[in-house]
Amino acid sequence: MDLPPGCMVSEKQCQKVCKLKKSLYGLKQSPKAWFGRFTKSMRVFGYRQSNSDHTLFLKKQHGKITALIVYVDDMVVTGNDPKKRKALQNYLSREFEMKYLGPLKYFLGIEVFRSSEGIFLSQRKYVLDLLQETRMSGCQLVNTPIEEGLKLCVEPNQVSTDKGRYQRLVGRLMYLAHTRPDLAYALSVVSQYMHNPGEEHMNAVIRILRYLKNAPGKGILFAKNVKHQSIEVYTDADWVGTVDDRRSTSGYFTFVGGNLVTWKSKKQNVVARSSAEAEFRGMALGLCEALWLRLLLQDLGYLSRQPIRLFCDNKVACDIAHNPVQHDRTKHVEVDRFFIKEKLDDKIVELPKIRSEDQLVDILTKAVSSQVFSKFLDKLGMCDIYAPT
Repeated sequence: MDLPPGCMVSEKQCQKVCKLKKSLYGLKQSPKAWFGRFTKSMRVFGYRQSNSDHTLFLKKQHGKITALIVYVDDMVVTGNDPKKRKALQNYLSREFEMKYLGPLKYFLGIEVFRSSEGIFLSQRKYVLDLLQETRMSGCQLVNTPIEEGLKLCVEPNQVSTDKGRYQRLVGRLMYLAHTRPDLAYALSVVSQYMHNPGEEHMNAVIRILRYLKNAPGKGILFAKNVKHQSIEVYTDADWVGTVDDRRSTSGYFTFVGGNLVTWKSKKQNVVARSSAEAEFRGMALGLCEALWLRLLLQDLGYLSRQPIRLFCDNKVACDIAHNPVQHDRTKHVEVDRFFIKEKLDDKIVELPKIRSEDQLVDILTKAVSSQVFSKFLDKLGMCDIYAPT
């Protein structure tokens, strides 16, 4: 590092630098050094770092399990052994300067509410603060975050807008994707134009704020007393849906025990030559997520004997997955085809039939009507406990 201000050295030593013996706060190496120090302390106390998520630490003993997950220096401790939880808290307090905040109610901007029905996650305060800062508290309400059938693109003679404001708004909204799958598709669309936003793109961002005003407390309910830990995945793709480059949009929802746990809406990296190819890429993306969840559940002590249920409404893609013969239109995506076929042969995954009108992932791949949008949100377990009844 450069010599700190006020350091008394000779003229010959002015061009020299210091070699650090210990990491300092604010340097780019500091986070890695801190996490290495924390990991070492956890291992000394008998905790194992999960292979599925390196920020998760586990300890199993006599049929009991204690888990800790960390984000920088914020931690959540849980488990079914109160004595082990207390022992971990005491140990960490001796190792580091820490403050115990009690039962989990607020974590990284996410509000946690417990009831007889389960655990509810939302970011209501974050939304209300955002609406206040953007002066959108008195805006007109809309029922969907993106207008039905809207296809954004970069126009040759588009009206320019405030690029800095656009980027700040989209960045603030992206943080809501942690608990708001209803925003995933709209945010994936507007975030593609950060480099060159126009007036139409800004209007799309403002519409998301108007939608948030309609239901600021909407979030996800994790129902309790689940009788199974089976994994279900819904995957879909909107073929050549992007106007600018004709790439397809993939999406998936994953459920564990009937509760929604992960989701993604993402533009594919290459142009698909057929809808079956686009669906294959989407299926492979969703299946990889489900396999990761399966490993994570095994780490937590839940060994599911049931195959992963992967729902795809493209019959051609499902038929080729079961029988991956050579086809001119799909031979260049054989890696994804044989990856899915291998899991089918090993009974790790199965492909139940699903009707197109029951495909939940439509709201992650295209701009649907308010009726379809509302119906699928109910099936996802999204609700607003703060809404008047």
